Amino acid sequence: MKIEPTLSDISTKISLLLIQKKVLLFMVLTAILFVSCGKETAKIKINSVGEELPSLTAEDFEMLVSDSSVIRFKLQTPEFIRHKNEKDPYTEFPKGVKIEKYDANMNIVSSITCLYAKNFDSDNRWEAKNNVVAINFKGDTLKTEYLVWDTERQKIYSDRFVKIIQKDQVYTGIGFESNQDFSEYHIKNLKGNMYVNVDE
Repeated sequence: MKIEPTLSDISTKISLLLIQKKVLLFMVLTAILFVSCGKETAKIKINSVGEELPSLTAEDFEMLVSDSSVIRFKLQTPEFIRHKNEKDPYTEFPKGVKIEKYDANMNIVSSITCLYAKNFDSDNRWEAKNNVVAINFKGDTLKTEYLVWDTERQKIYSDRFVKIIQKDQVYTGIGFESNQDFSEYHIKNLKGNMYVNVDE
């Protein structure tokens, strides 16, 4: 027996379609707003699968993050993918990302680069992987394959092998923790250090 849809069913479907279109429009406007803070060449694409909410992708993306009208961070990436439909939504940077932190005078006080990263919505936590390099204002350089940036605690840390290169010394160890501008840090399990002759 074929059941014909009622007016109520049709009305409900139309309402759902209108809601989806409004959400899609909101995401497009949000994307345009983000890009207006960055490169004009950024390419944005929105994908919709079935009745799921759309995901957002962008290429050649640059964004400035400000606090009280003062620019604090600059983010650059060849590509990002917004995974809004996951249980724990996140933004993926499959081709890597570069993040620079600025002081009030727009001087770079630290930077982080990597070949792959994720940013999770639930706690605004960043996970950086593969050839992670962090540099502070003194020129100290951290190298590791895995690093977490906890923006709520304003900490960066790793439980993997790390190497810290200073002007005249190189430290290696397992585990690392620092404030988010990498100005105060320590290696949890120091394996060794080597003095470097800068005159050579």
